[in-house]
Amino acid sequence: MSTAETTPQVPVRLDFDSHAAGFSRAMGHLDHAATKELDRVGFDPRLRELVRIRASQINGCAYCIDMHTKDARAVGETEQRIYALPAWRETPFFTAREGAALAFTEAVTMMPSDHVPDSAYEAVAAQFSADEVAALVSLIVTINAWNAIGVSTRAWTPGSYQP
Repeated sequence: MSTAETTPQVPVRLDFDSHAAGFSRAMGHLDHAATKELDRVGFDPRLRELVRIRASQINGCAYCIDMHTKDARAVGETEQRIYALPAWRETPFFTAREGAALAFTEAVTMMPSDHVPDSAYEAVAAQFSADEVAALVSLIVTINAWNAIGVSTRAWTPGSYQP
């Protein structure tokens, strides 16, 4: 049997890029702007991808999880840390700085439940400069927007991304 015969296909609900082309381009510009902010402050490329993966895991965006795990490997992230990401608090694999960024990512992503508690902000602010926190917020907002598009429309097929 071929893989196509044994693996269920997740149907695309809406070709978002075609039906909202202007907004899709604007999202690309937003993503580029966030990346420029991250570059400006020298934000670790491996941590960028871990943040993208973690938000995507919380939001259940299969396409983004697939994309950013591939991108993480491409910038040198280890399999061990990628696999441990859902339980990062329970492992010794992440630094205090990375943990603060991941906790802040979770708090911003799950904002409706706890409105980003002061403790999450204080922890990230203790590890990162104000410019770095602003760049991190830009990254988190952007990946959450991509996740909202991906989950609601299934616009992109998981497994189709090639770095």
